[in-house]
Amino acid sequence: MRSNPFPITDDHIHIDPKNGRGIDAAKDFLRAGGTHMFLVSKPSWSLGVHPQTGADYALVFDETLRIGEMVSELGIIVFPVLGVHPAEISRLAEQLGLESAVAVMKRGLEIAARYVRDGKAVALKSGRPHYEVSPEVWSFSNDILAHALRLSKECGCALQIHAESGSCTDIIEMARCAGMQPGRVVKHYASPDTPLIPSLIAKNEAIPALCKANRRFMMESDYMDENSRPGAVIGPKSVPRFTKQMLEQGLISQEDCHRIHAETVEMIYGVPIILP
Repeated sequence: MRSNPFPITDDHIHIDPKNGRGIDAAKDFLRAGGTHMFLVSKPSWSLGVHPQTGADYALVFDETLRIGEMVSELGIIVFPVLGVHPAEISRLAEQLGLESAVAVMKRGLEIAARYVRDGKAVALKSGRPHYEVSPEVWSFSNDILAHALRLSKECGCALQIHAESGSCTDIIEMARCAGMQPGRVVKHYASPDTPLIPSLIAKNEAIPALCKANRRFMMESDYMDENSRPGAVIGPKSVPRFTKQMLEQGLISQEDCHRIHAETVEMIYGVPIILP
């Protein structure tokens, strides 16, 4: 089934049997040559959860772990990443008020951190809105992100950031203030100009040049697995396919592939990446 002599890791993917293709999407990833995936929890509303308290996020996290177990049975190595999507602040503020929304989201992150401490997840997920918001919402969102950075430091785990387009340079100082190593802060759906660790969409045209420059980064599909948005952001086969395509075209080397899909991943997340 696999012909590649190195692991292929999707750093940010969703699998959703209720709203999407579910296990069939995971099978596509496997057939294309994928070996490891970082399975990221979806926004609560995507799974039919409408939190009133932080503890309600456990329903989202437990469902993510259940899906991860199903995917693991296929032979894919799954690393769960749990957290609270930054866009939740907009929905929760409408229902609960802004300050209560912030408290619920922070508590949800604390619940996620408990899963990391218990060895059920390998990293946390947080960020700030990628769309225009009021200065007040922006300030509160950065407060939530700072809380996530502190929790990641306490747990000794990496943090995936979902945020606005661009470099997000200010998050470096935020990480340092929280005692968190900036080198363990991953910018999901990144652009190459970020000083954080970039997780690049697999079709990003900068990948060959970044490899030549020996830049550390990872690759992702950000596959949402929603029937209402088929193939968004890109499909589950994308990370293996684009990796192999660039290798066959001589744009990257096998050493580059190992650095992207194994060495860098091990360094940031502290997990072993070996062929199953």
